[in-house]
Amino acid sequence: MKVAVISGGRSSEHDVSLSSGESVAAGLEQAGHEVVRIVIERDGRWLMDGEELDLRPAGGLAGADVAFPVLHGPFGEDGTVQGLLECLDIPYAGPGVLGAAVAMDKLVCKRLLAFHGIPQVDFCEVGEPGWRERVASFGTPVWVKPSRLGSSVGISRVEDLADLDAAVEEARRHDPRVIVEAHAEGREVECSVIGNEEPETSLPGEIVTVGHEWYDYEAKYTEGGMQLRVPAPIGEEAIARVRELAARVYRAIDGRGMARCDFFYLEGSGELLVNEINTIPGFTSTSVFGKLFEASGVSYPQLCDRLVRLAVERHERERSYEF
Repeated sequence: MKVAVISGGRSSEHDVSLSSGESVAAGLEQAGHEVVRIVIERDGRWLMDGEELDLRPAGGLAGADVAFPVLHGPFGEDGTVQGLLECLDIPYAGPGVLGAAVAMDKLVCKRLLAFHGIPQVDFCEVGEPGWRERVASFGTPVWVKPSRLGSSVGISRVEDLADLDAAVEEARRHDPRVIVEAHAEGREVECSVIGNEEPETSLPGEIVTVGHEWYDYEAKYTEGGMQLRVPAPIGEEAIARVRELAARVYRAIDGRGMARCDFFYLEGSGELLVNEINTIPGFTSTSVFGKLFEASGVSYPQLCDRLVRLAVERHERERSYEF
């Protein structure tokens, strides 16, 4: 197929997206597809071969059979670009509009998971009635985050509640919606998921940071900043539970195409808590999503190929309904 790989974007994760997009393009080419590279500039312009693209409703995209957005953060992973691709009427890999929007907003996602009874860390929204009392009940440290951002941008670990307001202001530089989460002292375990109606999970892996206090931006995107242990050394029963929960979370948000679900494993109790789900996880050479499936027997080119085929399958099914 001819695949339009879309990377860059308007968010602070622009450069990471460019790296992810180039890796995906290379994987698709190895799988035998023809690739068209499209870059969204920081100012929002869509470029192909340095020239601005003319996008028309129902007009497809650059003559491609399918699009593969590899965009992280706002204006790419939040349902906006997915909605545009729907208007262009082209199959696209990854989440649909609803799943992307729900997963991007941590507050909305966590409230949805709470409705489904899925275990997760305590949280509250800055500004809601009694939020300071809720935060105080969490103990310390707590984590202050922009609700709609990724790659650990704008996140602060607060050891002393006297520093809470400064952390909130730092998060508000990126998003007016701010979430505060309780700390979970456990192993960081991640599980990749692909599929449409029937999610398929990878072997879970444990994230071990190297030279970093926590899994921050530098640890994620610096070579050697973290080690991935696959399968995660948490026992077969817990591994099965991780995979089951990852599939439940994926279904709860109306996941499509792909996602990576992150957990905390509490060794003392054996409890698993969902941290978050990312619907367009990183695809760089250091990214976990592909490594987990590779350890599960699916090579990187095979993974890219399956994702574009899932996109076409979903598009054909959705176009079979009457509107």
